Amino acid sequence: MNWAIALPEIVLAACGLLILVIGVLRRQDATQICTMLTLGAFLVAGGLVLTRSAGVGYFGQFTVDRFAVLAKLLILAGAALSLMLSLDYNRRQGIGRFEYPVLMLYAVVGMMGMVSATSLMTLYVALELHSLALYVMAAFARDDLRSSEAGLKYFVLGALASGLLLYGISLVYGFSGTMDFAALAHALASPAQVSPGLIVGVVFVIAGLAFKISAAPFHMWTPDVYEGSPTAVTVFFATAPKVAAMALFMRVMVGPFGHLLASWQLVIEIVSVASMVLGALAAIGQTNIKRLMAYSSIGHMGYALIGLATGTELGLRGVLVYLIVYLFMSAGTWACIMAMRRKGLAVEEIADLSGLARTDPALALAFGIFMFSLAGIPPLAGFFGKLYVFLAAVQSGLWALAIIGVLTSVVGSYYYLRIVKVMYFDAPGEAFDRRPSMIGFVAAATGLFTLFFFLFPGPLVAAAGSAAAALFG
Repeated sequence: MNWAIALPEIVLAACGLLILVIGVLRRQDATQICTMLTLGAFLVAGGLVLTRSAGVGYFGQFTVDRFAVLAKLLILAGAALSLMLSLDYNRRQGIGRFEYPVLMLYAVVGMMGMVSATSLMTLYVALELHSLALYVMAAFARDDLRSSEAGLKYFVLGALASGLLLYGISLVYGFSGTMDFAALAHALASPAQVSPGLIVGVVFVIAGLAFKISAAPFHMWTPDVYEGSPTAVTVFFATAPKVAAMALFMRVMVGPFGHLLASWQLVIEIVSVASMVLGALAAIGQTNIKRLMAYSSIGHMGYALIGLATGTELGLRGVLVYLIVYLFMSAGTWACIMAMRRKGLAVEEIADLSGLARTDPALALAFGIFMFSLAGIPPLAGFFGKLYVFLAAVQSGLWALAIIGVLTSVVGSYYYLRIVKVMYFDAPGEAFDRRPSMIGFVAAATGLFTLFFFLFPGPLVAAAGSAAAALFG
């Protein structure tokens, strides 16, 4: 059975139980101890991920390959950055409880299971494990009406998406007789003989997975959940789960359904265009920076889907490069947003950044780097992320998709540059409170990565290419 192939996930799950017991026994300082232990568990899991040899286990339901390794390392990095940012924030907001890092840990276990799933049933179980933890995290500030509302909206719409996904899985199983990815790929090797009912099942699977990456038109939960959830939770939503869901999307569409590219390519193109257009236009009128970043994330998932729509190794390499870049850009941006506090209270309006360059030049500089990068302005990392997916689209003949991507990038640049204009050219307002060192560290580290990515893209692009090649066997 080769059970040891899932050792990182097993160790993380066991650490979660241990940390939960420690949290119950150490009531006074439990939050800080549990957070540090969880960070340690992420570090250990990362080491185990790097040292696992490739292979298949659990009767073909779980696989470890270069694609899974890269995705898991990105998930662990995103979770670690989010957890570091949450420590001081949760304490200040009065939600510093030891259950928080435990919930995040089990969400990560689910995400790591998702990217290694080679069966539709394994996929669904791992997806639900990660989703249930996220529903609770969204409503973690239980005394805040907005947080409770965010958790409820996410749960109701998430349950609907899970139903769509499960219905799609049942159709695929009913018309093919198997849930195993390899067996599905073999059964679907002749697209002309595939039943129309199975194609309908694939569309439902796409709908369920599109919800998880908040792609339009399955995005309706994103702005409300991003705004209503505690900002520390929103940081997590914007990083690790996005990487995990997109990685799962890639494995499902290229693995079992790769031979049906002609059947699902147009669906992915439509979802991609809808996400890019919505992300570019809907964010323009936003005054709350958390809602603006929610629409921004929808747009960025649309750009990533361009690479998936190509169905080629080059396109998937572009998606993985995009995810690497987006993970660090997003974490850094949210670190800057968490630094927006006055008199101990968090502020979220774009107008609150007025004149920041004169009251806090370092924070304004970091914010500016991330805004320019999200807009895709060279030579920052965000430019290269878009470049690789656009090049893949052009080489696959998807010119319309690439042109729409470029045009929506130009439109989207307006609201990123508006934030820079507010910080550097508007009259200064009251200075923000002194930010915790952890926020400064994360913003500086991710800012340096974003700024100097152009000096060392080779190793990361090579790793993304190797991971993409693993999906094609």
